[in-house]
Amino acid sequence: MKNFQRKDLMFSLCGLNCELCTMKLDNYCPGCGGGAGNQGCAIARCSLQHGNIEYCYLCNEYPCEKYKGIDEFDSFITHRNQLKDMKKAQKIGTEQYNSELIEKAEILKHLLANYNDGRRKSFFGIAVNLLDLHDLKNIIEQINSKTAYESLTLKEKANVAVTIFQTVAEQKNIVLKLNKKHAKK
Repeated sequence: MKNFQRKDLMFSLCGLNCELCTMKLDNYCPGCGGGAGNQGCAIARCSLQHGNIEYCYLCNEYPCEKYKGIDEFDSFITHRNQLKDMKKAQKIGTEQYNSELIEKAEILKHLLANYNDGRRKSFFGIAVNLLDLHDLKNIIEQINSKTAYESLTLKEKANVAVTIFQTVAEQKNIVLKLNKKHAKK
């Protein structure tokens, strides 16, 4: 969309964690308002109509009809915490929120560099998005302690990491899969 630019390319206008998106990590998408990419977004058009606001929560009409059911289904990135994350960013400020996003992004990069057996990128992206930073730091410690002194293959390391993530997620009642909308029959 012409003339749609944003300063913050880590945290989207609508509350998605672009910095934790595997599409952005692979340079397929620069993040909302970063040039090429998802420029046809209805929420981006709405932002332009409302004075080019940086985050939807800054709009007097937020939350509007566009947010009804927005966190029920996912695209290539999880939407489950979208509203919760936007509320958190509003509460603690986007600078602090982005600081946490940077820490989470470093954890995701570490996981992808050391525990991705070629089939775990989406899993790790979802997990880092849905779990809080404190839990992620504890999980990394557990993974490191279980893999540091054994000579494991990459596949074995990936399995250890996935098992630990799944265990913590289950304790928190979090499902580490994208919620896909089922096609109507």
